[in-house]
Amino acid sequence: MHTIFEPARSGCFAPQRMLMLPAAYTAPDDFVREGFATAVRGRGIELDLVFAEPGLQHLTDHSIAERLHQEQILPARALGCALWLGGISLGGFIALRCAAQYPQDIAGLCLFAPYLGSHIMTGEIARAHGAHHWEPGTAAEDDDERLIWRFIKTRPSSMPIHLGVGRQDRFADRHALLAAALPAADVDWVSGGHDWPTWRRLWENFLDHRFVPHGAHA
Repeated sequence: MHTIFEPARSGCFAPQRMLMLPAAYTAPDDFVREGFATAVRGRGIELDLVFAEPGLQHLTDHSIAERLHQEQILPARALGCALWLGGISLGGFIALRCAAQYPQDIAGLCLFAPYLGSHIMTGEIARAHGAHHWEPGTAAEDDDERLIWRFIKTRPSSMPIHLGVGRQDRFADRHALLAAALPAADVDWVSGGHDWPTWRRLWENFLDHRFVPHGAHA
């Protein structure tokens, strides 16, 4: 698994860590190029970053959550880090799937424009008038879409899910279904589409909201 480690400070581990997973057809290097690590350091946040690229073949064979847990999550937990798991688009879907399987090891989720399943799955949620009213039924171990929506519906109250979305994103109607299942304070809608300028703005907003003391960042 290709990864890039961007520590908050060289020579030591921060008490918090964010494992970020990229969108399809992007790579860990894109997070660096787009200034995700620079934004953390510029704010003086004690947050180490790991940008990882899981092999999509492991999504196909349904082993991706286990691999992330073994290769990234358990080592971070062994260091005593409070681990946030984040992702963009398909990376957000993978983050949700991993959190559904290992909720005890995740401090929170940061999702930007996450893929939330096919129109068949999201249509089922919409016809039920939202995740709160939807009944997941029995989910097979390989039914990743149903498993993530069951997790969204039943997740521990102690695990925050931060959702960031561009209002002009082509999947905004599906994101609205997730937004409706979350506290309003955990949802960030900005002007923009399904692109890096929007995701970079959402990242900066997330950092300011979650990690910068109120009033400390201009």
